[in-house]
Amino acid sequence: MNGVWIRRLLPPLVGLLFLACWEGAVTAWEVPVFVLPPPSAVALALWNDSGLLLQSSWITLIVTVQAFMLALVSGVFLAVLFKQSRALEAALYPYAVILQVTPIVAIAPLVVIWVGYERVNLSLLILAWIVAFFPVLSNSSIGLAAVDPNLRDLFRLYGASRWQLLWRLQLPSALPYILAGARISGGLALIGAVVAEFVAGSGTATGLAWRVIEAGNRLNMPRLFAALTLLSVLGILIFAILTGVQRRLLRHWHPGATG
Repeated sequence: MNGVWIRRLLPPLVGLLFLACWEGAVTAWEVPVFVLPPPSAVALALWNDSGLLLQSSWITLIVTVQAFMLALVSGVFLAVLFKQSRALEAALYPYAVILQVTPIVAIAPLVVIWVGYERVNLSLLILAWIVAFFPVLSNSSIGLAAVDPNLRDLFRLYGASRWQLLWRLQLPSALPYILAGARISGGLALIGAVVAEFVAGSGTATGLAWRVIEAGNRLNMPRLFAALTLLSVLGILIFAILTGVQRRLLRHWHPGATG
């Protein structure tokens, strides 16, 4: 029991120690605020600009969640299609790889132009989906292919249809892989939303990325670090929620969900 509490208390204690050292070093060396603000100035900016920053956080979170859900549904759906048709997989999977390895900053201006500046939120959604899509597709494909061949033969021996084989064997067996891909995709969706907003240009969106750009241009470092702090909090919350979902769904039957 003590070991569990030690593991839970160590991360916040290390974080508090880091913040104390940061505050002390900035104060002792008299580092200008526009170079590196102390944590106290960042906390004050979080308090003073809370309304503005929370509104921007909500916008970024909406784009992130939408992109993640779209990536999850489309990734699993395409993985199922690929495993039903090897020809379709051979024809389309390389293009999914090309889409993944193409730098998002290179295609973002094209997406913004094609979609139109008046629909910039749709552009952000498309770009964030591109970043978050491939991990779900890749992990789902691996999971669907990793079915125990003895169980597959047993299903076929009892005359199971292709739908029954998919629904009762392949998808349950692939669930740990799908959830692992979802955990990666959740963080990438947030990164994609931020990078997309960076590339979309000044004033076209009001998410946290735009607050970072705005604060940097004005040398308002406390607000910049406050926006970065909220981005980190969003990423931690997304990861924690997806980890909790994974453990809840797998804890009764999969050894990887224990602990």
